[in-house]
Amino acid sequence: MLRFMQHSKVVTVDITKLKLFCALASSLHFGRAANTCHVSPSTLSRNIKQLEDDLGVSLFERDNRSVALTHEGQSYLNFAREVLQQWETYQESLIAQADQLHGQLSIYCSVTASYSFLYDILTEFRVKHPSIAIKLHTGDPAQSIERVQSGYEDIAIAAKPDKMPAGISFKPITRSPMIFISPKNNPNWQTPALDTKDFWHKIPMIISEEGLVRERLDNWFEQQKIKPNIYAEVKGNEAIVSMVSLGFGVGVLPKIVVDNSPLAERVEPFMLQPDLGPYSMGICVMEKRLKSPILNAFWAQLAHEKN
Repeated sequence: MLRFMQHSKVVTVDITKLKLFCALASSLHFGRAANTCHVSPSTLSRNIKQLEDDLGVSLFERDNRSVALTHEGQSYLNFAREVLQQWETYQESLIAQADQLHGQLSIYCSVTASYSFLYDILTEFRVKHPSIAIKLHTGDPAQSIERVQSGYEDIAIAAKPDKMPAGISFKPITRSPMIFISPKNNPNWQTPALDTKDFWHKIPMIISEEGLVRERLDNWFEQQKIKPNIYAEVKGNEAIVSMVSLGFGVGVLPKIVVDNSPLAERVEPFMLQPDLGPYSMGICVMEKRLKSPILNAFWAQLAHEKN
């Protein structure tokens, strides 16, 4: 609990409520925010209501279908993020006064990234800073930057968006093309009709619910004036390989995911490969959080590895 003076009145700030508020403000979805923070939607809703009652203002406009920040909510979001960042940096600065860094580093990434990059990234860091505990969460890469912005994660391995959000620092690790894949030796989707657009209309597509690949694919279909036949929308690229390997449709995802999948031999590149541009993966962190001794040590090591 923190206390601030506001208009000659002491205002108590609950760090836990701030984290829940930031998670909901980032996702604008009670279910997703609750899942991110590992609480029930009812617990999240109750804490947000208590926070609004304490402040005497409505932070969100919500109905059965949507959630949106009010003007007061947007203003409070800036305050909440600043307080959380300062609180975490202060705690870590106290720890850093010892001879060795102690504390915790929270990392979020996809399953593919966890075994493709993390070993190399963390090996040297763990040797230099054995007293720092690593807290790893895996999930849909589309949520990576959102989780860093909300303050729930310190660092995330993420795809670089076409427009980087303000306040985020990004350091590239690798690049991978986005590819279309189909089931191995499936004759149904190997000979396009003379009318390519008509062919795309008929192909069942397995695609991500959200994220960079989905955005690029939606833009391509719109430019080509094609209405896609979407068979399934999934969370996480790994699930796309699974569904395609079972013959449900054609998938679109970063090639690196296919290369590292145990089902790689059951799929193959689709005969049509529209160019969706590169998929750049890297480490992202809130710039202000680099004042943290722990995050700064991690970030500095990455710079060393690149040289």
